[in-house]
Amino acid sequence: MFGTIHDIQRALAHAVIAGAFIAGGAGAAFAQAQPGKPAPEFALEDSAGKTLKLADFKGKTVVLEWTNQDCPYVRKHYGTGNMQELQKEAAAKDVVWLTISSSAPGLQGHVTGIEADEFTSSRKAAPAAFLLDPEGKVGRSYDARTTPHMYVIDKAGVLAYMGAIDDKPTANHADIKTARPYLKEAVEAVLTGSPLKVASTRAYGCSIKYATPRS
Repeated sequence: MFGTIHDIQRALAHAVIAGAFIAGGAGAAFAQAQPGKPAPEFALEDSAGKTLKLADFKGKTVVLEWTNQDCPYVRKHYGTGNMQELQKEAAAKDVVWLTISSSAPGLQGHVTGIEADEFTSSRKAAPAAFLLDPEGKVGRSYDARTTPHMYVIDKAGVLAYMGAIDDKPTANHADIKTARPYLKEAVEAVLTGSPLKVASTRAYGCSIKYATPRS
């Protein structure tokens, strides 16, 4: 039996994380991303239909954020303004923030370019671009398993951090105030040239709704 609502939330978080790792198993075979190694190159269309490449941002620090607007864990960070604040702080420091959707057509989280722009506007989000990955190739190459799943790439194109946005794997909005901000710490370390205390953590959230790999 669960004693409190927080017990239920913790149980839900662990269940979602476990499910995400099971769901991500197929994608893991495609994974290339490893902290300390060059970040996998990619080219994706943004919400306006323009193709953007990771190489376009050479010489800049880049943040990748996997999103699903219907995921309660994503809503936690957008509903409180936490994600938007991080995006604006990044932009002020000349960091390129790329939001990515890897949900397949017909599955939760999938968006068209118009819908992506509508969500960006309604959430008052501030990414440099919203990229569409409906086939899931880029998500799998980064071993992205949950929403949110966060990555920091340094100016040399090396993956510096991958994992959770913070250390509170719940959908409870109040937890943000006491959370250790892994992503923020990673961005600050990369910008100042300091060693990262934590380069990889277990991401939490809703499993990414990938298309079924073709046999």
